[in-house]
Amino acid sequence: MGTASQFRILRVPVINKVRSRNWRLSPFFRSLLGLAVAAGLLTTQLAAHHSFGAEYDANKPVTVSGVITKIDWTNPHSYFFVDVKDSKGNVANWKFEGYPPGVLYRTGWKKDVTMKKGDTITVFGWQARDGTNWAHSREVTFADGKKLFFGPPAGTGDGGTAPAVDIK
Repeated sequence: MGTASQFRILRVPVINKVRSRNWRLSPFFRSLLGLAVAAGLLTTQLAAHHSFGAEYDANKPVTVSGVITKIDWTNPHSYFFVDVKDSKGNVANWKFEGYPPGVLYRTGWKKDVTMKKGDTITVFGWQARDGTNWAHSREVTFADGKKLFFGPPAGTGDGGTAPAVDIK
């Protein structure tokens, strides 16, 4: 058993008393609290993120054409929504997921310029595993024929030697 003087070394001041009789956390505990908050925020983002294979099926490629109804430039993924008419004239709203805004900007996209609500586009991607009108987008083709990538290729990101798709 140690003596009382040995245990005094391990004491860390939790609260410092200042002249005005207000109490505040010591610098050590303020730093610890800041690290805990930062770790909590990072964990929230990581928990919300997912792999391609968790949501989408690489064996379910889809190509749809329609009119843009909404665009969300958000992190960690951007989304756009397209009204698509089937052969019977029924309209279904599709949700497409893609790169975050920073990557879109670096690949040639400009918010509220490149693609706007009301534009007609054709998009290639992979449908969600649950079969709903939700997909991972890869390439968007605009009415003038211009093409831009909106999302990465299908796969797990393992960097295989063959391309996921042959886009022309």
